[in-house]
Amino acid sequence: MTWTDEELVARSISGDADSFNELILRWERPIYALAYRTIGREEDARDVCQETFLRAFRALPGFRGQAKFSSWLYRIALNLCRDWVRRERRAPVVQAPEGVDLMDLAAAAEPSESIEDLVARKDLSRAVEKAMARLPEEQRTAIVLKEYHGLTFQEIADLIGCPLSTVKTRLYQGLTVLRRELAKNASGPKGPALQR
Repeated sequence: MTWTDEELVARSISGDADSFNELILRWERPIYALAYRTIGREEDARDVCQETFLRAFRALPGFRGQAKFSSWLYRIALNLCRDWVRRERRAPVVQAPEGVDLMDLAAAAEPSESIEDLVARKDLSRAVEKAMARLPEEQRTAIVLKEYHGLTFQEIADLIGCPLSTVKTRLYQGLTVLRRELAKNASGPKGPALQR
């Protein structure tokens, strides 16, 4: 039987440790991805992810269900990411791999994708990461939550505590800057990923 997040929370509060472990298994990857996309360092993102679940576990008895568990968890993670950025007093670091290992790329490739396409996709991914690191925190957060995590505008507004129109503006402005940066750094004609 698959339990909902809310049922697992209730079971965890009543002392069932396995239920909280299930919540960790369910949400660890999305929370790590959020932290990594916000901070840009694997080790720090793992630390933030671990601290997110630690804080959630400690605060679980106070969780009243006014928001979805996932929204509550995202808020904890975002606050920890902001604290990290402020503490480090620098922009997030985007680690680009040292070159492209064609064997790794080929192993991960779909059979219909050529090596050239894989290298181009990897290069575009690196360019997007670098451009994202240059965005202001508010715009980067809106893009990450909307585009990478699929949250609705309203969920993002509730999560970060700002008006819906502000979220839409931040996303639009961030995507505009992102497209401009990618177009500026593109070597050659614009590909379909850069047009909208």
